[in-house]
Amino acid sequence: MTRKVTHVTDLNDCRPTGPWQRVTAAVHAWRTRRHEHAPPTGDTGSPAPEPVPGANTLWRMRTTVKDEPGSLAALCTALAELRVDILSLQTHPLAEGTVDEFLLRAPGELAASGISTAVREAGGTDTWIERADAHDLVDAPTRVLGLAARTALDAAELPLALRQLLGRCTIRSLPAPAGGDRASDSVPVEGALDDTVMRLRGPEGGVIAVERPYLPFTPTEFARARALVELDARLGPRVPHGRDVLTLAEGRDITVRRADTRDVEAARAMHERCSDRTLKLRYHGPVGDADRYLNHLLSPRFGRTLAVQSASGRLVGLGHLLWDGDETEIALIVEDAWQRRGVGTELLRRLVGMAVEAGCSSVYAVTQASNTGMVAAMRGLGLPLDYQVEEGTLVITARLGDAGADQVAGLGNASAP
Repeated sequence: MTRKVTHVTDLNDCRPTGPWQRVTAAVHAWRTRRHEHAPPTGDTGSPAPEPVPGANTLWRMRTTVKDEPGSLAALCTALAELRVDILSLQTHPLAEGTVDEFLLRAPGELAASGISTAVREAGGTDTWIERADAHDLVDAPTRVLGLAARTALDAAELPLALRQLLGRCTIRSLPAPAGGDRASDSVPVEGALDDTVMRLRGPEGGVIAVERPYLPFTPTEFARARALVELDARLGPRVPHGRDVLTLAEGRDITVRRADTRDVEAARAMHERCSDRTLKLRYHGPVGDADRYLNHLLSPRFGRTLAVQSASGRLVGLGHLLWDGDETEIALIVEDAWQRRGVGTELLRRLVGMAVEAGCSSVYAVTQASNTGMVAAMRGLGLPLDYQVEEGTLVITARLGDAGADQVAGLGNASAP
């Protein structure tokens, strides 16, 4: 797991060099130390909270049983003896044995280890268990249809839909190399599944790589993921068309809307009007390289982008919410003439609101300590912040899960049109 400065370090031939490389290396080193994403060990999934006496707890559990009569019955009997209710069951047939996925309701005082032990003694192997919530009560077909509907409305939803479908996993979208070759040529048309890694032919010649080190993918999960990606590819690039007109404190009107690659030329024109300092603060490297990454940054395949337009229709600001593996990066640029007017603050508030609605636990911004505007805007969110400095690079992480319910709801209401 690595953290990327401008969310372009997977771009093969478009890798940053020089100052870009040094900034990226510094943040990668910090990211590795800070965010250990080791897979669970033994027969349990994610670390379980302390048991709660007198309450019921929902668990998601997966175990492998022999494909023979009576094996599932023995498992169900063992769970019943612990007063564990089976709320739903999905079976994933394999070449040898069957993977059974349960949604369980257990007494609050029963720990995950107690359930795992009983399952192992009843013949289950490779058992994995983690806490569930009310969202898991929706049956699988309904959940998949809901994710398909979200994907159909917005191309930026595909990584989120895959993550909700497959649980905790790392998703990386690798675009086609700049030379015109298709990155997907190394992946069969039907995709490739290798235990804990699946690779799918992405839209526009790229590859979507999904990794879940702690739990192998089943053929059923692979088929569902492939169906979502195929739906996305058939529908083509798309973003919602809504827009909001806002009045700044000084009385000027601005329009905030979703952006995509159709805005590349307008974004380049904005770059031309920006000072070298503004471009360096945003892109952390030679200003001449800034235009190279616009196609990637504006693509809904890799995140969501908000554009700010003046009353005359000129693009004066961009805000990016970028899917970075299992984390989310926020990045802003505002044309010099429009800085310190509240444009960046409005963009940031809306981007964080979109992250809240997407279920992200945190967002991070990579900047420099001298970028006082970005630092002040992050503080203005009123969220718990973590600061890390590596070789002059400042990484500010806002922890969304620690915000109060009213505060999170307010940020969610500030999302994009």
